[in-house]
Amino acid sequence: MREKLLKRLRSIDMAHKVGQLKKESDAAVLAEWERSGGRFASTGQLETVYYHALGKLLDCIVPTGGRKPILHEGGVYLGCWLESTGTINAELLARFIPSVSESTYRAFAAHQRGDGLLPYKVTADGPVFRQIQMVTPLARSVWNYDALHGRNDDFLRTMYSAMSRHDQWLAEYRNTRRTGGVEAFCTFDTGHDLSPRFWHVPDTPHLGDPARCYPDSPLLPFIAPDLTANVHCQRTYLARIAEALGENGEEWRVKAEKSLQSLFTQCFDTEDYFFYDRDRHDRFVRVQSDVLLRVMACEVGDRAFFDTMLQQHLLNTRKFFAKYPFTSLAMDDPRFDPFSSYNSWSGPSNFLSLIRAPHAFEHHGRHVELTWVMLPILAAMARMKRFAQCLSPWTGEEGFTEVYSPAILCVLDYVERLCGIMLTPDGELWFTGLVPYDFDHGEEVAPNTAYGRSVDGTMYELINLAEGSEIVRDGESYVRFPAGVRIITDRSGRLKGILGMSTRTVEGSIWYQGAELEFSVNGNELLVLQGRALQRKRDIGLIYPTY
Repeated sequence: MREKLLKRLRSIDMAHKVGQLKKESDAAVLAEWERSGGRFASTGQLETVYYHALGKLLDCIVPTGGRKPILHEGGVYLGCWLESTGTINAELLARFIPSVSESTYRAFAAHQRGDGLLPYKVTADGPVFRQIQMVTPLARSVWNYDALHGRNDDFLRTMYSAMSRHDQWLAEYRNTRRTGGVEAFCTFDTGHDLSPRFWHVPDTPHLGDPARCYPDSPLLPFIAPDLTANVHCQRTYLARIAEALGENGEEWRVKAEKSLQSLFTQCFDTEDYFFYDRDRHDRFVRVQSDVLLRVMACEVGDRAFFDTMLQQHLLNTRKFFAKYPFTSLAMDDPRFDPFSSYNSWSGPSNFLSLIRAPHAFEHHGRHVELTWVMLPILAAMARMKRFAQCLSPWTGEEGFTEVYSPAILCVLDYVERLCGIMLTPDGELWFTGLVPYDFDHGEEVAPNTAYGRSVDGTMYELINLAEGSEIVRDGESYVRFPAGVRIITDRSGRLKGILGMSTRTVEGSIWYQGAELEFSVNGNELLVLQGRALQRKRDIGLIYPTY
């Protein structure tokens, strides 16, 4: 099986796999993908879906208001949205087609309004400024892109200037109650279409002006936890960018801390252990939604805080941990609506939540718990035909729209995180020895996999079989290891350590540089290489699902 998978991986014709190229720019984009070395082969159904996703991704990369193509949201969403396409989507794409990610980020800076407001979307007709619509912090995506591909001071300075001015606009126009939090004036400010969070609130700001709140609203403005957390995280990364550019980042850190204090003072309920909007009457809007996951993805709180959120909410099958997680509304809320046949954040599992989730988990070392999210989703992905915006949390069936870039990128990202080779902004390579599991009716997803990636001119291949895993480097066997762990190296492939990726304790040995390194590793335990031995650095245990 090893030789069969390697042969299959190496013989993949990308142009044939993705089908007919439809635009002049498609060939250049596909060539850039091929330079990344990104390839996937498997037994089972997932390989077909993977290349179908890649082909549809090309449909979402379109020249828009300039010569260089940018990433579009896809489906019925014509254009590029700051909350998603211009941040988390482009952050994932940067691992494969970095030039498109950079042009997507730059498009928002290029279209910034004179008063500092960034457009909430960019379309073929130009920039649109009707609402703010922020979720993933732009500065984090920009920083990770730059760290992944080497310092580009021109890019960093352009984006830093634009994001600094946008921060000033928010402070002036979205802090009317002078709490230090960021206020939502409408449903679309957070992209929470149809969510009970915003019942009896207009979808758009007053008279289409993002600086104006509907004056006759009985509820608005809300001090919004996700918007406030976004600005906290944004300012934290602006501090890093400032220092990378030779400037003082301390002012940004002070501002970030003030945002964090406001978030907890205004939006955190200690009894429910949840973040809520605070309405104009200083009451909590007690709707438990994926706001929590958004806040956690903004690096709020320490590991103990996140662990409690996992126990009480995110891994709770009464709350958000559906058969196909994560629901956009807590399942025990009487307003929960599981239907996914329309654009809804009132219940169904949305792919935007699924691609935002890994950062929250990995930031706190909760890698095994993340696999419990990815495995059922990958089982659902193996059946995908359309790449919809959302999934039924009960059946995993695709819902509203098609050719939706967050769903497409989720396929590519989850395959790479679970059974592929992933380059991180911290300069590490992750080789993960897992395979998708046959959760749905026992239907075969991908029991054996192979994955390729080129890093700094070196070609790596990872083969995952039932009997174990192997890393091949420039055609030569490089590392062999048991299934259920992640091998961590630096960018040059030098072994740094291993991470337990299974619920069970994995025991065995790693074959590396002609020697066998014995080990025993628990789930989430990190062992680091010191001399010729693996030593424990961290062992945080597991947080199990609750009911």
